[in-house]
Amino acid sequence: MEIRELIEKIVKEMEEKGGLKNVVWVAAGGSNDGHYAAQYFMDRESTAVRSQMITSSEFEFAAPKCVGENTIAVITSMRGTKETIEAAKVAKELGAVTISQYVDESGLTEVCDYNVQYGSIWEDDEDQGRTNAGNALRIAMAIVDVTEGYKNYTDAMDAFEKIQPAYVRAREYCRPLAKKWADQVKDEKTITVLASGPAYGSGHIFSTCNILEMLQIQSPTFNSCDFFHGPFEITDKNGAFFLLVADGRTRKADERAITFLKKYAGEKVYILDAKELGLDNLKDSVSEYFNHLLFTPILNNVYMKALSEATGIDYTTRRYMWKVEY
Repeated sequence: MEIRELIEKIVKEMEEKGGLKNVVWVAAGGSNDGHYAAQYFMDRESTAVRSQMITSSEFEFAAPKCVGENTIAVITSMRGTKETIEAAKVAKELGAVTISQYVDESGLTEVCDYNVQYGSIWEDDEDQGRTNAGNALRIAMAIVDVTEGYKNYTDAMDAFEKIQPAYVRAREYCRPLAKKWADQVKDEKTITVLASGPAYGSGHIFSTCNILEMLQIQSPTFNSCDFFHGPFEITDKNGAFFLLVADGRTRKADERAITFLKKYAGEKVYILDAKELGLDNLKDSVSEYFNHLLFTPILNNVYMKALSEATGIDYTTRRYMWKVEY
Protein backbone atom coordinates (compact mmCIF):
# COMPACT_ATOMS: atom_id res chain seq x y z
CA MET A 1 0.00 0.00 0.00
CA GLU A 2 1.41 3.41 -0.97
CA ILE A 3 1.97 5.92 1.82
CA ARG A 4 -0.73 8.32 0.63
CA GLU A 5 -3.26 5.48 0.39
CA LEU A 6 -2.30 4.22 3.85
CA ILE A 7 -2.77 7.63 5.48
CA GLU A 8 -6.14 8.11 3.77
CA LYS A 9 -7.27 4.72 5.09
CA ILE A 10 -6.16 5.43 8.68
CA VAL A 11 -7.64 8.93 8.77
CA LYS A 12 -10.99 7.69 7.43
CA GLU A 13 -11.14 4.89 10.02
CA MET A 14 -10.46 7.42 12.80
CA GLU A 15 -13.36 9.66 11.82
CA GLU A 16 -15.87 7.81 13.98
CA LYS A 17 -13.53 8.21 16.98
CA GLY A 18 -13.16 11.96 16.58
CA GLY A 19 -10.55 12.03 13.85
CA LEU A 20 -6.77 12.16 13.75
CA LYS A 21 -5.46 14.56 16.38
CA ASN A 22 -1.85 13.57 17.03
CA VAL A 23 1.17 12.01 15.35
CA VAL A 24 4.26 10.89 17.25
CA TRP A 25 7.58 9.99 15.63
CA VAL A 26 9.39 7.41 17.73
CA ALA A 27 12.89 6.00 17.18
CA ALA A 28 16.40 5.82 18.63
CA GLY A 29 19.73 7.30 17.51
CA GLY A 30 20.04 8.17 13.86
CA SER A 31 16.55 6.84 13.16
CA ASN A 32 15.23 9.40 15.63
CA ASP A 33 17.03 12.21 13.82
CA GLY A 34 15.66 10.77 10.58
CA HIS A 35 12.23 11.98 11.71
CA TYR A 36 13.46 15.57 11.90
CA ALA A 37 12.36 16.61 8.41
CA ALA A 38 8.85 15.31 9.09
CA GLN A 39 8.63 17.08 12.45
CA TYR A 40 9.97 20.33 10.97
CA PHE A 41 7.33 20.15 8.25
CA MET A 42 4.52 19.44 10.72
CA ASP A 43 5.60 22.33 12.93
CA ARG A 44 5.45 24.76 10.00
CA GLU A 45 2.43 23.48 8.06
CA SER A 46 0.00 21.63 10.34
CA THR A 47 -2.75 23.46 12.20
CA ALA A 48 -5.03 20.47 12.80
CA VAL A 49 -2.72 17.66 13.92
CA ARG A 50 -0.33 17.91 16.85
CA SER A 51 3.11 16.40 16.18
CA GLN A 52 5.92 15.33 18.49
CA MET A 53 9.24 13.63 17.86
CA ILE A 54 10.46 11.54 20.82
CA THR A 55 13.23 9.00 21.34
CA SER A 56 12.25 5.38 21.95
CA SER A 57 13.26 4.95 25.59
CA GLU A 58 11.71 8.26 26.60
CA PHE A 59 8.47 7.24 24.93
CA GLU A 60 8.57 3.87 26.69
CA PHE A 61 9.12 5.43 30.11
CA ALA A 62 7.12 8.66 29.75
CA ALA A 63 4.74 8.58 26.80
CA PRO A 64 2.91 11.87 26.11
CA LYS A 65 -0.60 11.97 27.56
CA CYS A 66 -2.07 12.88 24.17
CA VAL A 67 -1.22 9.47 22.70
CA GLY A 68 -4.36 7.39 22.24
CA GLU A 69 -6.91 6.21 19.70
CA ASN A 70 -6.66 9.52 17.81
CA THR A 71 -2.91 9.10 17.31
CA ILE A 72 -0.68 7.75 14.57
CA ALA A 73 2.66 6.51 15.94
CA VAL A 74 5.38 6.26 13.30
CA ILE A 75 8.06 4.00 14.76
CA THR A 76 11.37 3.55 12.94
CA SER A 77 14.20 1.04 13.24
CA MET A 78 16.31 -0.62 10.57
CA ARG A 79 16.33 -4.04 12.22
CA GLY A 80 14.30 -3.72 15.42
CA THR A 81 16.25 -1.97 18.17
CA LYS A 82 14.95 -3.42 21.45
CA GLU A 83 14.05 -0.02 22.95
CA THR A 84 12.07 0.82 19.83
CA ILE A 85 10.16 -2.47 19.94
CA GLU A 86 9.21 -1.73 23.55
CA ALA A 87 8.08 1.77 22.55
CA ALA A 88 5.90 0.25 19.83
CA LYS A 89 4.26 -2.01 22.41
CA VAL A 90 3.50 1.00 24.61
CA ALA A 91 1.99 2.89 21.66
CA LYS A 92 -0.25 -0.09 20.89
CA GLU A 93 -1.33 -0.40 24.53
CA LEU A 94 -2.30 3.28 24.51
CA GLY A 95 -4.51 2.72 21.47
CA ALA A 96 -2.44 4.44 18.78
CA VAL A 97 -2.37 3.20 15.21
CA THR A 98 1.23 2.10 14.71
CA ILE A 99 3.25 2.31 11.49
CA SER A 100 6.74 0.84 11.47
CA GLN A 101 9.49 1.97 9.14
CA TYR A 102 12.00 -0.81 8.65
CA VAL A 103 14.77 -2.26 6.47
CA ASP A 104 14.65 -5.86 7.72
CA GLU A 105 11.66 -7.54 9.34
CA SER A 106 11.95 -7.93 13.10
CA GLY A 107 9.96 -7.85 16.32
CA LEU A 108 9.00 -4.29 15.39
CA THR A 109 7.17 -5.33 12.23
CA GLU A 110 5.40 -8.04 14.22
CA VAL A 111 4.09 -5.50 16.75
CA CYS A 112 2.98 -2.67 14.45
CA ASP A 113 -0.33 -2.42 12.62
CA TYR A 114 1.25 -1.37 9.32
CA ASN A 115 4.78 -1.66 7.99
CA VAL A 116 6.55 0.55 5.45
CA GLN A 117 9.92 -0.64 4.17
CA TYR A 118 12.61 1.90 3.36
CA GLY A 119 16.04 1.98 1.74
CA SER A 120 19.17 2.80 3.71
CA ILE A 121 21.04 6.04 2.94
CA TRP A 122 24.18 3.88 2.84
CA GLU A 123 23.18 2.64 -0.60
CA ASP A 124 24.30 5.11 -3.27
CA ASP A 125 21.85 3.70 -5.78
CA GLU A 126 18.96 3.84 -3.30
CA ASP A 127 16.33 6.51 -3.92
CA GLN A 128 17.14 9.11 -1.27
CA GLY A 129 13.48 10.10 -1.40
CA ARG A 130 12.57 6.61 -0.11
CA THR A 131 14.83 6.46 2.94
CA ASN A 132 13.46 6.56 6.50
CA ALA A 133 13.62 10.35 6.43
CA GLY A 134 12.09 10.52 2.97
CA ASN A 135 9.18 8.23 3.81
CA ALA A 136 8.57 10.02 7.12
CA LEU A 137 8.34 13.31 5.24
CA ARG A 138 5.92 11.71 2.77
CA ILE A 139 3.78 10.55 5.71
CA ALA A 140 3.81 14.04 7.24
CA MET A 141 2.85 15.70 3.97
CA ALA A 142 0.08 13.17 3.37
CA ILE A 143 -1.28 13.74 6.89
CA VAL A 144 -1.49 17.50 6.39
CA ASP A 145 -2.94 17.25 2.90
CA VAL A 146 -5.56 14.67 3.87
CA THR A 147 -6.66 16.36 7.11
CA GLU A 148 -6.64 20.02 6.09
CA GLY A 149 -5.14 20.42 2.62
CA TYR A 150 -1.56 21.31 1.72
CA LYS A 151 -1.51 23.64 -1.26
CA ASN A 152 2.04 22.70 -2.27
CA TYR A 153 1.50 18.93 -2.14
CA THR A 154 1.95 18.47 -5.91
CA ASP A 155 5.16 20.50 -5.84
CA ALA A 156 6.42 18.35 -2.98
CA MET A 157 5.72 15.10 -4.80
CA ASP A 158 7.59 16.48 -7.80
CA ALA A 159 10.55 17.34 -5.53
CA PHE A 160 10.74 13.73 -4.33
CA GLU A 161 11.37 12.68 -7.93
CA LYS A 162 14.33 15.09 -8.17
CA ILE A 163 16.13 14.26 -4.92
CA GLN A 164 18.01 11.17 -6.10
CA PRO A 165 19.44 12.82 -9.25
CA ALA A 166 20.39 15.84 -7.13
CA TYR A 167 22.15 13.56 -4.65
CA VAL A 168 24.14 11.80 -7.38
CA ARG A 169 25.35 15.13 -8.77
CA ALA A 170 26.16 16.51 -5.31
CA ARG A 171 28.01 13.32 -4.34
CA GLU A 172 30.41 13.64 -7.27
CA TYR A 173 30.83 17.37 -6.72
CA CYS A 174 31.65 16.95 -3.04
CA ARG A 175 34.13 14.07 -3.20
CA PRO A 176 37.25 16.18 -3.92
CA LEU A 177 36.06 18.86 -1.50
CA ALA A 178 35.51 16.28 1.25
CA LYS A 179 38.97 14.82 0.74
CA LYS A 180 40.56 18.24 1.09
CA TRP A 181 38.53 18.95 4.23
CA ALA A 182 39.33 15.57 5.77
CA ASP A 183 43.06 16.00 5.18
CA GLN A 184 42.87 19.40 6.89
CA VAL A 185 41.10 18.17 10.06
CA LYS A 186 42.33 14.57 10.34
CA ASP A 187 44.31 15.31 13.50
CA GLU A 188 41.60 17.35 15.25
CA LYS A 189 40.32 16.12 18.61
CA THR A 190 37.06 18.06 18.28
CA ILE A 191 34.95 19.02 15.26
CA THR A 192 32.05 21.37 16.03
CA VAL A 193 28.99 21.16 13.77
CA LEU A 194 26.57 24.04 13.25
CA ALA A 195 23.19 23.85 11.51
CA SER A 196 19.74 25.37 11.82
CA GLY A 197 16.10 24.98 10.90
CA PRO A 198 15.47 22.32 8.25
CA ALA A 199 19.16 21.27 8.22
CA TYR A 200 19.56 20.79 11.97
CA GLY A 201 18.62 17.10 11.93
CA SER A 202 21.34 16.42 9.35
CA GLY A 203 23.89 18.28 11.45
CA HIS A 204 22.98 16.29 14.53
CA ILE A 205 23.22 12.97 12.67
CA PHE A 206 26.63 14.00 11.30
CA SER A 207 27.88 14.72 14.82
CA THR A 208 26.22 11.86 16.66
CA CYS A 209 26.18 8.96 14.22
CA ASN A 210 29.13 9.76 11.96
CA ILE A 211 31.84 11.67 13.83
CA LEU A 212 31.14 10.52 17.39
CA GLU A 213 29.86 6.97 16.90
CA MET A 214 31.75 5.83 13.83
CA LEU A 215 35.01 7.72 14.24
CA GLN A 216 35.06 8.35 18.01
CA ILE A 217 35.98 12.04 17.60
CA GLN A 218 34.40 14.63 19.90
CA SER A 219 31.73 16.55 18.00
CA PRO A 220 29.28 18.92 19.69
CA THR A 221 26.31 20.10 17.61
CA PHE A 222 24.88 23.59 17.96
CA ASN A 223 21.89 25.27 16.38
CA SER A 224 23.09 28.33 14.47
CA CYS A 225 20.06 30.20 15.82
CA ASP A 226 21.30 29.58 19.38
CA PHE A 227 25.05 29.79 18.75
CA PHE A 228 25.31 33.35 20.03
CA HIS A 229 23.63 32.52 23.32
CA GLY A 230 26.57 30.70 24.89
CA PRO A 231 28.29 28.24 22.52
CA PHE A 232 30.14 30.89 20.48
CA GLU A 233 32.49 31.41 23.45
CA ILE A 234 34.42 28.29 22.37
CA THR A 235 35.49 30.00 19.14
CA ASP A 236 39.22 30.50 18.59
CA LYS A 237 41.77 30.36 15.79
CA ASN A 238 42.53 26.67 16.41
CA GLY A 239 39.00 25.24 16.39
CA ALA A 240 37.52 23.10 13.60
CA PHE A 241 33.98 24.02 12.56
CA PHE A 242 31.66 22.40 10.01
CA LEU A 243 28.69 24.60 9.10
CA LEU A 244 25.61 23.54 7.14
CA VAL A 245 23.87 26.42 5.37
CA ALA A 246 20.18 25.69 4.92
CA ASP A 247 18.04 26.61 1.96
CA GLY A 248 15.11 28.08 3.86
CA ARG A 249 13.89 30.66 6.32
CA THR A 250 16.66 30.17 8.91
CA ARG A 251 19.43 30.72 6.35
CA LYS A 252 20.11 34.18 7.81
CA ALA A 253 21.10 32.56 11.11
CA ASP A 254 23.64 30.38 9.31
CA GLU A 255 24.99 33.40 7.45
CA ARG A 256 25.35 35.28 10.73
CA ALA A 257 27.42 32.40 12.11
CA ILE A 258 29.60 32.42 8.97
CA THR A 259 30.31 36.13 9.39
CA PHE A 260 31.34 35.63 13.01
CA LEU A 261 33.50 32.57 12.33
CA LYS A 262 35.29 34.23 9.43
CA LYS A 263 36.24 37.04 11.78
CA TYR A 264 37.15 35.14 14.95
CA ALA A 265 37.85 31.51 13.96
CA GLY A 266 40.85 30.21 12.03
CA GLU A 267 41.31 28.41 8.74
CA LYS A 268 39.51 25.23 9.74
CA VAL A 269 35.98 26.49 9.08
CA TYR A 270 34.17 24.42 6.46
CA ILE A 271 30.90 25.57 4.85
CA LEU A 272 28.51 23.24 3.02
CA ASP A 273 25.66 25.11 1.35
CA ALA A 274 22.40 23.41 0.33
CA LYS A 275 22.12 25.74 -2.65
CA GLU A 276 25.58 24.71 -3.78
CA LEU A 277 24.46 21.08 -3.67
CA GLY A 278 21.50 21.76 -5.96
CA LEU A 279 18.58 22.12 -3.56
CA ASP A 280 17.70 25.41 -5.23
CA ASN A 281 16.70 23.38 -8.30
CA LEU A 282 13.55 22.37 -6.43
CA LYS A 283 10.54 24.67 -6.39
CA ASP A 284 10.82 27.48 -3.86
CA SER A 285 7.46 26.49 -2.38
CA VAL A 286 8.89 23.24 -0.96
CA SER A 287 12.69 23.22 -1.25
CA GLU A 288 13.12 24.11 2.44
CA TYR A 289 11.64 20.78 3.51
CA PHE A 290 14.14 18.74 1.50
CA ASN A 291 17.38 19.96 3.12
CA HIS A 292 17.60 16.83 5.27
CA LEU A 293 17.15 14.44 2.35
CA LEU A 294 20.15 15.89 0.52
CA PHE A 295 22.51 16.84 3.35
CA THR A 296 22.29 13.58 5.30
CA PRO A 297 23.45 11.11 2.63
CA ILE A 298 26.17 13.51 1.45
CA LEU A 299 27.53 13.83 4.99
CA ASN A 300 27.28 10.09 5.65
CA ASN A 301 28.49 8.71 2.34
CA VAL A 302 31.03 11.36 1.31
CA TYR A 303 32.31 13.45 4.23
CA MET A 304 32.30 10.78 6.93
CA LYS A 305 33.99 8.26 4.64
CA ALA A 306 36.60 10.82 3.58
CA LEU A 307 37.39 11.54 7.23
CA SER A 308 37.57 7.81 7.97
CA GLU A 309 40.14 7.36 5.21
CA ALA A 310 42.17 10.40 6.24
CA THR A 311 42.31 9.39 9.91
CA GLY A 312 42.76 5.70 9.27
CA ILE A 313 39.81 4.95 11.56
CA ASP A 314 37.59 2.14 10.26
CA TYR A 315 34.06 3.54 10.44
CA THR A 316 32.61 0.06 11.00
CA THR A 317 34.41 -0.36 14.34
CA ARG A 318 32.88 0.41 17.75
CA ARG A 319 34.18 0.48 21.30
CA TYR A 320 30.99 -0.60 23.07
CA MET A 321 28.14 -1.10 20.59
CA TRP A 322 27.38 -4.77 19.95
CA LYS A 323 30.31 -5.70 22.21
CA VAL A 324 29.25 -5.18 25.84
CA GLU A 325 26.05 -5.13 27.87
CA TYR A 326 24.57 -1.62 28.07
